[in-house]
Amino acid sequence: MDNAEDQFPLRQTQPVDGDPQVWNWAQNATLGPRGHVRRPASETELQTLVAGARGKIRVMGSRLSTGSLLRADGPLDMLLDAGHMQGLIHSSHDTVTFAAATRLQQVYQTLTAMGRMLPSSPGVIALQTLAGAMATGTHGQGLRQSSIADEALHIRMVLADGSIAGFDRDHPYFGAAQLALGILGVVTEVTLRTVPATLFTCFKSACGAGELESLLYDWNEGYPLSKAWWFPEEDKVHVWSAREANDAEEKRYRENGGRTVSLSAGDQSMNATVDRTLGHMRNDTKILGRDGTPFKTVARFKDFSDVTGDVYQLFCRGIATPQINIEIGIPFSRAGEVIHKIKRWYRQTRPHMHYPVILRCTGPSNAWLSPAYGEATCFFGFVVYYAEDGTLSRDGVDFLNEVEKLLADEGGRPHWGKYYHPHLYQWGERYPRWEQFRQAKAALDPRGKFTNAFIADIFTPD
Repeated sequence: MDNAEDQFPLRQTQPVDGDPQVWNWAQNATLGPRGHVRRPASETELQTLVAGARGKIRVMGSRLSTGSLLRADGPLDMLLDAGHMQGLIHSSHDTVTFAAATRLQQVYQTLTAMGRMLPSSPGVIALQTLAGAMATGTHGQGLRQSSIADEALHIRMVLADGSIAGFDRDHPYFGAAQLALGILGVVTEVTLRTVPATLFTCFKSACGAGELESLLYDWNEGYPLSKAWWFPEEDKVHVWSAREANDAEEKRYRENGGRTVSLSAGDQSMNATVDRTLGHMRNDTKILGRDGTPFKTVARFKDFSDVTGDVYQLFCRGIATPQINIEIGIPFSRAGEVIHKIKRWYRQTRPHMHYPVILRCTGPSNAWLSPAYGEATCFFGFVVYYAEDGTLSRDGVDFLNEVEKLLADEGGRPHWGKYYHPHLYQWGERYPRWEQFRQAKAALDPRGKFTNAFIADIFTPD
């Protein structure tokens, strides 16, 4: 990630006793020495730490992002762990305020107990902190919503001089604070908009990929929430499309004690496709045992059925497993055209794939650095899993490099917390508010206290 080669980091698979370095969650990058970690117990202590810092500061969060984004580079740099600041601070009829280091899982559980939900569909992984999810643009699926950051009403932040700043929707820098990559300051509290909890029924189906270019629009325009997995080698698509549950479906859910209810017998039409995909994964990864975590991410598509549940039960179902994950946003209006180009490229090259192409579409975002800023966007996701020994399939790496170049050439914008090669993107041309964000960064952190080398390279003018 932080060199010009089309490579991705290898993974450490064995813990090292007394390892002096802090690693990211995937164990494929060091973030800095353990002795540089600071864990403030309160916002006041955090203010003192930030104001007195002599080097750079990077907030670790749940460490799910790439090492390049999180790394503290210099001998005086600080790795900040804000994990002591968690939980619900206060709530109103239609808002909640959480400490920024609260895990999304706790946010969702708290909202469910209140009979509320966020208007945005959740991301698939709930290990993230709230601030980290917002800072990198975590999103779900559905054209009637966008990212989690778009539900923020107020963001409280410790700035580089240790002072407190508040950003609401009327603040001139609010669009920068929504998705800030941790480079404007340290977020300590977030107030979010909520709506009454809604149950959904998710209809799952399989079809050929021949008309995917048009079906993608039908699914997303016809349902509040929709997500698809495209298996190019098998020329098949598995799709989930959800609408609000009707009275009968909601009644069955309540009678089942608030647990998801399957509405149909297991459909086996994806089973052969899944088995062949699992075979490719096993050959590449050499992971022992048929139930390894990467395999579960694909095996769950077997014997699928329609199901009723709340939005978190249905869509926050990701299985965290170390991987190289690339996700590129393309304007929704051009998604069909880009799918057609990927099909043509696939027929010509027959690339090697571990996992289906993930297709998730959202409405426009107000966050200045969101890949969906200003327009509905289709996010194309690609995954290669690590082998048992921490290496990556050469064919898999080649596939990721080539597909990222293809989508970058189509004007794509990468997900900030995942993997991408910065030299493929003309940042100022991709983001209409890029210069305004740089101005906000210069105003709020004039000495670049929250900037590491990777971020500095991205935000240095061409």
